[in-house]
Amino acid sequence: MKELIKRLKAEGILRTPRIIQAFEKVNREGFVTPEYLGEASVNEPLPIGYGQTISQPLTVAFMLELLQPEPGNRVLDVGAGSGWTAALLADVVGPEGKVYAVERIPQLKKFCSDNVRRAGYTNVEVLTSDGSRGLSEQAPFDRIEVAAAAKEIPPALIDQLAVGGKLVIPVGEYVQDVVLVEKLRRGQYRERRFPGFQFVPLVTE
Repeated sequence: MKELIKRLKAEGILRTPRIIQAFEKVNREGFVTPEYLGEASVNEPLPIGYGQTISQPLTVAFMLELLQPEPGNRVLDVGAGSGWTAALLADVVGPEGKVYAVERIPQLKKFCSDNVRRAGYTNVEVLTSDGSRGLSEQAPFDRIEVAAAAKEIPPALIDQLAVGGKLVIPVGEYVQDVVLVEKLRRGQYRERRFPGFQFVPLVTE
């Protein structure tokens, strides 16, 4: 994993010290299934069962750099899967912050919870829910990260974003744009799109 992190830094994908520190601390090996343990440091998505994957490290790094989580942030992680991104976020936001990790598939919710607990993070709450609806009872969120492709940005996620907050989500059917939405003030947003990604679909009810 050290060589992969070094490469992502050299390519300018990983740039922010607190995000780099999280990547160095949260080993991807703790979040893959046993049969893929030897491939944890490969820069590829890997299956975790139920038609889902643990995302490619380059993609996770790219999205976290867009998201720019900060210490003390309240973060919603939609499509938590293996829990790796939730743990990275938990490391960045620190003990004063909180990560709400939403996973639609019950078996993966348990996988995620077990992995995050083993990694030692107590500032993550893992829930089974339809991530496209957000988590209204815990809103607003300073940051929202979605690790599955939506056909369009779910309105609930926009509504639950705090003023000054950021949402990063892949949008599209076959090939997606990663979209960064910044909430400037109530009803006013700034959007940037980065094309050429592929994610599993966002599972909704």
